[in-house]
Amino acid sequence: MLMSSSDKAATLMYGPNGFRVVKPGHFVVCAMSGVPVPLEELRYWSVERQEAYASAELSTRRALEDL
Repeated sequence: MLMSSSDKAATLMYGPNGFRVVKPGHFVVCAMSGVPVPLEELRYWSVERQEAYASAELSTRRALEDL
């Protein structure tokens, strides 16, 4: 049985204005909640931590951990 890229997580390099796909896939896993985030819905990430987040709230919560 062939596996499609929608069955596995992508590996991304996060930049300040976007991301680059290093390993193809359909989604990334949120660093805070562990839920899959489809690439077409990915809006929040940390360049410093190279992590993706499912929502603005989770992104902010993660940023506040350093304070």
